[in-house]
Amino acid sequence: DLLSEEATDAVQQLLPDYAEGDLASLCSWPDEIKFWHKYHWSSPLHYIDTPDFRCNYDYSRDCHNAREERYMCVAGAINNYTAQLTTYGKSSDAQYNLTEALLFLSHFMGDIHQPLHVGFTGDLGGNTIIVHWYRRKANLHHVWDNMIIETAIKDFYDSNLTLMIQGIQTNISEGWSNDVSKWEKCSTNEFACPNPYAVESIGLACKWAYRNATPGTILS
Repeated sequence: DLLSEEATDAVQQLLPDYAEGDLASLCSWPDEIKFWHKYHWSSPLHYIDTPDFRCNYDYSRDCHNAREERYMCVAGAINNYTAQLTTYGKSSDAQYNLTEALLFLSHFMGDIHQPLHVGFTGDLGGNTIIVHWYRRKANLHHVWDNMIIETAIKDFYDSNLTLMIQGIQTNISEGWSNDVSKWEKCSTNEFACPNPYAVESIGLACKWAYRNATPGTILS
């Protein structure tokens, strides 16, 4: 409902038949394949490691993988796959796999908005910080990836995922409606603008995710 008619048509054309037109059903695909040998190169594209305790992000400084290869981070991936998808319908030549580009982009837009996907290098975005979410032991990154959402569904939506989705959709169409025009276009006039998302995420990571989250802490 939130896509233009042109974008909806492109998505339907690019999705494999077994998805039955449901993009959401395949949005976890990049997580499933990042451990496969064929796609192991994609693992660094899920996150950005920033300098410890600096609480800021710089694309030229931070967007690289462990081998210092530039643009191998979630912001670089969003730029890359957005650029690939802009070629849709312009040529019959299969220069890119646009189905994979769609699935990667859809997933990475979620990743970059999870604060600890733009976390500190030293703790691997909270992966090495072991805490307790209520009584359950987990690393901090997993708490933010899964457990907070699971608790929110249980406490505020009667364990009904559909109700939570409807609540988010209402926020987009009503509560955040004044912000939609800002989301539609980048201030730099580029097709993609992941840098503001990354800046927002590291700010939220420092303000909330890392706050009081020392090893062994009980969070709630």
